[in-house]
Amino acid sequence: MNQTTTNSHTKFSTKQLVLIALMTAITCILAPFSIPIPFSPVPISFTNLVLYISIFVLGYKMATVSYLVYLLLGLVGLPVFSGFTGGVAKLAGPTGGYLVGFIFMTMIAGLFTEKCHGKYRYTLYLLGMIFGTAICYAFGTIWLAKMMNLTFAQGLAAGVIPYLPGDAVKMVAALIVGPVLQKRLNNLQ
Repeated sequence: MNQTTTNSHTKFSTKQLVLIALMTAITCILAPFSIPIPFSPVPISFTNLVLYISIFVLGYKMATVSYLVYLLLGLVGLPVFSGFTGGVAKLAGPTGGYLVGFIFMTMIAGLFTEKCHGKYRYTLYLLGMIFGTAICYAFGTIWLAKMMNLTFAQGLAAGVIPYLPGDAVKMVAALIVGPVLQKRLNNLQ
């Protein structure tokens, strides 16, 4: 196979790989910092904030790849999950559904930020984040309820409702910071 053919099969450019690695590193740094809540096994985490911003910086495909790399790093035991934990036990525990749900949140919210343009794009970006977060919360709540023998309503009370105000703030922060970072990175050669 000649060099031209080999290069035509490249999936990500060097710049894209660097940005994926950078966003993965930022996720690994910020996600472990969490605030435990006494009535819930689900802590307040910065993971979703980083993911909301990453969809602007990377687009939905690369943001999803970045999160999957982060997830794999945590699964092999690096302490990158909330509370500086890692390993398969975290995924198998009560908060594992949220870790899985973040994959879909990143994909859905990222699709909205990548595909929506025009006058109402920020409203659509926000709707994408809300919808993606709702899907994440559905996975997380079902998983939490099953693992802790709770009803779905009890799972919502423990794993969703207390976090909604903070998530709204994170979404607004991402809507402010994300497009600025996106514009600056697009201007880099």
